[in-house]
Amino acid sequence: MALQPGQLAPDFTGTDHDGAPIKLSDFKGKKLVLYFYPKDDTPGCTAEACNLRDNYEMLMAKGYQVVGISTDPAKSHAKFKQKYSLPFPLIADPDKQIHELYGTWVEKQMYGRSYMGTARTTFVIDEKGVIEEVIEKVDTKNHTAQIVK
Repeated sequence: MALQPGQLAPDFTGTDHDGAPIKLSDFKGKKLVLYFYPKDDTPGCTAEACNLRDNYEMLMAKGYQVVGISTDPAKSHAKFKQKYSLPFPLIADPDKQIHELYGTWVEKQMYGRSYMGTARTTFVIDEKGVIEEVIEKVDTKNHTAQIVK
């Protein structure tokens, strides 16, 4: 069953773009925007990351931390982060453990064929680790507006 607002966000430990451990409990006492995206340096994912980057100061002022996560390896994340000057960490989840916890590794369809991939989804998590909102229809170019509406 998909995660719903009001549920406790699943605890996780992952590795960021520099290979440093990062876990949900690191953000206790802060609001967290945890966004799952399909692939580094693709048009939609770049638009989404850059929208969050361009509004990062405002998000921080409202008490939000931002963390991106995809199945790409840390090396890919490091390049993506540097290329677009992204000010927030990116978690590498190549074994899809965190995706499975959050229900974002799903069957998708393209050109009539099925395959497994990341469902572009954002979880807004409150200071106590409770999911406040699940955004499944992400507007990559205006994502910040969906978060702080």
